[in-house]
Amino acid sequence: MWSSKHLAFLLRIPKVKPLDHLVSPFQALFSTHIIGDEPILVRDFVHSALYDPKHGYFSQRSRSVGVLERSIKFNQLEGRKAYMKHLDKIYKDSDIAWFTPVELFKPWYAHGIGESILRTANLSVPLKIYEIGGGSGTCAKGIMDYIMLNAPPRVYNNMTYISVEISPSLAKIQRETVGEVRSHLSKFRVECRDATNWSGWGDVQQQPCWVIMLEVLDNLPHDLIFSKDQASPWMEVWVERQHDRGTLGELYKPLQDSLIKRCFEILDLDKRQTSQSSVLSKAKSILSKVFPKPQRCWLPTGCLKLLEVLHGVLPKMSLIASDFSYLPDIRILGERAPLVSTKKDGRSSDYSSYLDAKGDADIFFPTDFLLLERIDHYCSGWLKLNKDQSSKQGKKRRTIILDTSSFMEEFGLPTKTRTKDGYNPLLDDFKNTKFYLSVPTHNIK
Repeated sequence: MWSSKHLAFLLRIPKVKPLDHLVSPFQALFSTHIIGDEPILVRDFVHSALYDPKHGYFSQRSRSVGVLERSIKFNQLEGRKAYMKHLDKIYKDSDIAWFTPVELFKPWYAHGIGESILRTANLSVPLKIYEIGGGSGTCAKGIMDYIMLNAPPRVYNNMTYISVEISPSLAKIQRETVGEVRSHLSKFRVECRDATNWSGWGDVQQQPCWVIMLEVLDNLPHDLIFSKDQASPWMEVWVERQHDRGTLGELYKPLQDSLIKRCFEILDLDKRQTSQSSVLSKAKSILSKVFPKPQRCWLPTGCLKLLEVLHGVLPKMSLIASDFSYLPDIRILGERAPLVSTKKDGRSSDYSSYLDAKGDADIFFPTDFLLLERIDHYCSGWLKLNKDQSSKQGKKRRTIILDTSSFMEEFGLPTKTRTKDGYNPLLDDFKNTKFYLSVPTHNIK
């Protein structure tokens, strides 16, 4: 998600001042459509703010994802200054919230992903690709174009490409984009549903397939846990309406939600505290009383839920995920905290609290790729919790984490995104993005 998540860091000056730590940041005016009389978990609040059919950011804004009328001719641009000027003009002319990297660098970004699939897939069986959160359909079209032109005809003729898209408006755009090549239509379909809902997938599929997730993890709902000081137990955070009915606040409860508890155990937060020496623990307890420091930690429970479903219904899937490994200038407190960004009159601004999101703001999180790998191994059945060692059988997944530049240099055509003076925005500007590749090993039954 380029504009608010990447270009924004280069072009705009933050207009929201950091929070004063003496002022509670967790009271916020909000449309009361999301919160009823009963409190809800933070992940449900985030999901509603982004995906509610009537009030969610993505559901009511088909133009939140942009489609470039034509590809950028990087070889005709002098250098970085000319590229940034060209990009600024694109955003001002379109008033689009953001263009994804696959859109800005089309068709080359998708071609790189297509090459990585062709190079590692078993082409003796029909190629089946799922894309979750397919945006404008540019990735699907680019990959299908690449396979049509570079793979044996039987691979293209027998392939299936399925987009799992939660937004009806984006699903419509995807069909139009892919339909620009008529031969793609018989091989492509959109299933408008929530990918984290197990029932939508049907029966377990034992055949090999590919799952693509580009800038999906950052928009998956997260939960929030809170500890009042360095020695107190973690509490799960709920969102509730205040007595004046016009503001929202937080409610803290002991850890009881099963998804939060599983993610908490994978993250091993409890072990971090209990493994400390008695001397260190006593010192920490004293310090927490003299200088109490509240702690907040965001848990990728949406990612855990999605991977649990995917491993359950597609046990032989190969996974390609790309996302932001860090986001600078985040004002919201907590480890792995999100950026909440809105755009009005062509200008972006960030909110100081996640509770400010009213369906007008994108909520996106940095991806901890090492934690993603750990969740992947857990969902595959290899990583065992509450034990000193993992399954003796051996890993069921072979994984690798690559910088975007490394991935594209290996599988893409970086000369196509290079300007006249050698500057290459795809390689030079994506320092905070990574690719995660995960394929099944022979240990998969």
